[in-house]
Order: sequence, then structure tokens, then C-alpha cells
Amino acid sequence: MTQSAASNDVDAIIEKAGDWRGEMLAQLRAIVLGADPGVVEEVKWKKPSRPEGVPVWAHDGIICTGEMLKGAVRLTFPKGAALKDPSGLFNTRLDSKSVRAVDIREGDAVHAGALKALIRGAIGLNGSANRNR
Repeated sequence: MTQSAASNDVDAIIEKAGDWRGEMLAQLRAIVLGADPGVVEEVKWKKPSRPEGVPVWAHDGIICTGEMLKGAVRLTFPKGAALKDPSGLFNTRLDSKSVRAVDIREGDAVHAGALKALIRGAIGLNGSANRNR
């Protein structure tokens, strides 16, 4: 899937929400894409239960995914347990040995600087994993 096709798919996912969750996912998307010029937007895991798929942002591997849940928008970092989180953004999946996630609920403030730091940390982990191959 090309970058523009993926971007169009993510636009459609955001539009489909029609509420605060779509607006929040759009805000988070802008932060993720703005964290590093090498970030690539994709849509993965299209299936009957989720035909639109899941937004995925990658740079030498997956950085994070974005999902709209009933009461939150979630950014999931597959290698989150290995990331430093001095601002304490991770608030779910804390029991996982690898994954960490940030749930943002309606009315929550987004700490863009802290989120960009997590994204850049994930990019660094992906790059170091590729250098060790």
C-alpha cells in the first residue's frame, strides 16, 4: 500500500468515528508523523471484525498503532516495555513483558513533547535492532 493510499485509509478511519475519538486520533497522528520525517503511515490487519484496519506508524519497524476504543483512543507501542517513560504516559498494558500503551479519554490533555520523546525512543529501538542483525 502506498503512503498516500494508507493516509487516505487513516483519514477514512478518523472520519468514520464522527466524535471526539476521531479528533483525538487525528491529533495523535499529527504528533506521531511530526516526531520524525522518516515515519511511515500504514494500515494493517484488515479483517471482518475490523474491515477498515488499524493505523500503524513505522520507522525501521513498528513504532505504534492507533485504535479507537469505546471510551478511549489507544496508542500501543509493541516495544514499549523497553522505552524510558519519565513523564508516565504509559497507563495500560503495564503487565506485559513487551507492549505498553497510552489510553487517552475524552477531555484528557495530550502531552505532545512527552509523546514525541516516546516515539523517538521507539524509533531508536527499531534502529538499534536493525543494526544488530
